Amino acid sequence: MPPQLPWLEPHAPFPTPTLAWGEGDPAPGLLAAGGALDVASLCAAYAQGTFPWYGPGQPILWWAPDPRMVLPVAEFRLRRSLRKKLQAFRRQAAHCEIRIDSAFRDVITACSTKEREGQAGTWIVPEMVEAYTELHLAGHAHSVETWVDGQLVGGLYCVALGRAVFGESMFAHETDASKIALSALVCLCRRHGITLIDCQQNTQHLASLGGREIPRADFLQHVDSARQQPPTPWQFEPVYWDELLPPKTDPA
Repeated sequence: MPPQLPWLEPHAPFPTPTLAWGEGDPAPGLLAAGGALDVASLCAAYAQGTFPWYGPGQPILWWAPDPRMVLPVAEFRLRRSLRKKLQAFRRQAAHCEIRIDSAFRDVITACSTKEREGQAGTWIVPEMVEAYTELHLAGHAHSVETWVDGQLVGGLYCVALGRAVFGESMFAHETDASKIALSALVCLCRRHGITLIDCQQNTQHLASLGGREIPRADFLQHVDSARQQPPTPWQFEPVYWDELLPPKTDPA
């Protein structure tokens, strides 16, 4: 019989992540239910590697899975087709650009209309859209956006505490537009010494891009260290593409 799931009153402290349900329980990684989605609660949750994930009609559910899916930015897998797409995107700077935080609500709203791999329906319910928009206004959530000819065609949003970065969701209205945004985030992270992007849970798509699982204890140690470092400047400069697309040099 699984252990009783803690019910949180708003603003109550979160249980330690090691108390999350484990293998053999009905929902491995589930830590608690209830609580609140305000800025303080979300910051407290992410600071200890915990995130909300639930569906319509459910209470707020908090998760701290073990192992944890992460994308080490040094291991980002840039396949030939995506490399060509990025090179073309970079060359067409008059028509193509990466923007940061110019349309956060549009990005999270677009993400909320798509299904997450392995789950029926959306997990970004309306109260999550509002909560993360407030988190964005407080400076702790960011959007990385792919724009073509003045149109938002893809992007992602993430949470950042110091230099701990937690990926949330992506969307694309054009082929590879979300991958372009992720590539830009990888470049930004490399430029500013961020080593990991949290991906929360394992999917084939993330694994194909270089994501892998690490023990929760290692992940929590990373978060504890990274969140105490100075915040990353959330802006993207075209020169950042050099992190993935090194400029060609003439042979000596």
